Amino acid sequence: MNSDLEKIQPYPFERLATLKAGVTPPKHLSHIALSIGEPKHAPPPFVLEVIKNSLAGYRAYPTTAGSDELRDTCAHWLERRFGLGASAVRLANVLPVAGTREALFALAQAAIDRSTTGTRGAPLVAMPNPFYQIYEGAALLAGAEPYFIETPASNGFLPNLEAVPASAWDRIQLLYLCSPGNPGGAVMTIEAWRRVLALAERHDFIVASDECYTELYPDESNPPPSLLSAAIADGRRGFERCVAFHSLSKRSSLPGLRSGFVAGDALLLESFLRYRTYHGCSLPLPTQAASIAAWSDEAHVIENRRLYREKFAKVMPILAPHLDFTAPEGGFYLWADTRGDDEIFVRELFARENVTVVPGSYLARTVEGRNPGVSRVRISLVASLDECVVAAERIARFATTHSR
Repeated sequence: MNSDLEKIQPYPFERLATLKAGVTPPKHLSHIALSIGEPKHAPPPFVLEVIKNSLAGYRAYPTTAGSDELRDTCAHWLERRFGLGASAVRLANVLPVAGTREALFALAQAAIDRSTTGTRGAPLVAMPNPFYQIYEGAALLAGAEPYFIETPASNGFLPNLEAVPASAWDRIQLLYLCSPGNPGGAVMTIEAWRRVLALAERHDFIVASDECYTELYPDESNPPPSLLSAAIADGRRGFERCVAFHSLSKRSSLPGLRSGFVAGDALLLESFLRYRTYHGCSLPLPTQAASIAAWSDEAHVIENRRLYREKFAKVMPILAPHLDFTAPEGGFYLWADTRGDDEIFVRELFARENVTVVPGSYLARTVEGRNPGVSRVRISLVASLDECVVAAERIARFATTHSR
């Protein structure tokens, strides 16, 4: 077996299961899971209808590149959503993928050049800290080393890029960023993205922008920008060194559809398509048909945002007296400081209130003796409004007596 598999750490939810092992929560309290970022809102009925009417498509092998209609739909959605301009995105700039998770992982396998390993060491793949653990696993199995960039509260939970030395930038081949961030919910501005693009040009690396939360934001008049927005603003109409990742999981509450797309530099995507032809993650034709319908409609997305806004509005006042947090600029997480040991907080909360959240330390790595997730918990507001409110009341009740 690939020896690099030994370098992969247990997934956060595997560690969470171990933490909760042997604990019996109160039977009179129903379990409320606010741990996994799995949307629970009802999927759009019209998308399910398209799937039902497209079942004959399972008789044919789909192409890896997807249909021209799907790629064209995704291209036009990008142009509308991010104001990129007519014909700014062409078919060569778009590639359907089976959800952003597999594509984020696969990109590193295709992009990392192991031949550069020499006296300077293995190539580096940079990522925020805390982070989505797929970035780390992708780096390790591509033969690279992860390089963690802290996202401190003092920097608005954005990556502190200025702290990265030039010697590290020179070894970095791929930079993963997530905006809005997971778990902090911070949004990269166009100016921040432009600074990233300048670094990418100076040090010759690829920017992978995980944008799966861009459609979940509190202010309808101020949607988060894309890496591609910054590329256009910077005059980089070929999206050089850029790959942006989008998904229907969060946007359309369709996590089980496993459908998304990547967009950006046509030369990079040409090579990525070649890799994916062997990788074998083409989208079934019914999935493509459903995806076209979902990317073509915004009404259900607006309603989806309204539901999340309602949850934040109800939950934050309940939790604010007991936990330290900042209202996120996007996404559906609260990144809350417990003012104590995050593992003990999570285990005892489950034991006493039958509510599950994630220890922040499980979402981060220790660098120079410091784990930036310590004392924090990630609270995922994916359950129903009523369940989120009940869970918040239980967390508040627990926090009033929890010894820190």
